Amino acid sequence: MKELALLLNEMQREGVIQDYALFGATAQMRYTEPVATLDADVLVAVASADRLDVLGGIYEFCAAKGYRPEGEAILVGAWPTQFIPAFSPLTQEAMEQAETADFDGVAFRVVRADHLAVIALSVGRAKDMTRVLGLLESGAVSRDAIMSLAARHGLADAWHRFEERFLDD
Repeated sequence: MKELALLLNEMQREGVIQDYALFGATAQMRYTEPVATLDADVLVAVASADRLDVLGGIYEFCAAKGYRPEGEAILVGAWPTQFIPAFSPLTQEAMEQAETADFDGVAFRVVRADHLAVIALSVGRAKDMTRVLGLLESGAVSRDAIMSLAARHGLADAWHRFEERFLDD
């Protein structure tokens, strides 16, 4: 993961990406017990958002550094990494408000627990609901924080359904 942090910070310094934040299962590990995952997911803001191949600059930069595509990811050290452009106001906010963690002496931006929970809620797969439960059970985020953020992003109904299904006694 340190290699990925170094690469992302270099891409940001070089202007290949404007911003980034680790999210998904790998980010969740900052707040909960380790979870099984096959890849690292990174939200990115790219300067070339108007290009047809929005991620082209990232793939070119990585290829020049010796990192090659593997399926829909780029293998960075041991981690297949998916670069995902911020795709909604929620993910844009999550990236902008990400916390800077220290990973073996390297700064690494990671989406906050409340944003992880609400992004998972918005996607709605079974594994995403498990992610929300894990974040709540770990104490990394409160029900009130999720409710507030979900409401702000038009997901109050999704949160209400989640509460009824998983949290109400």
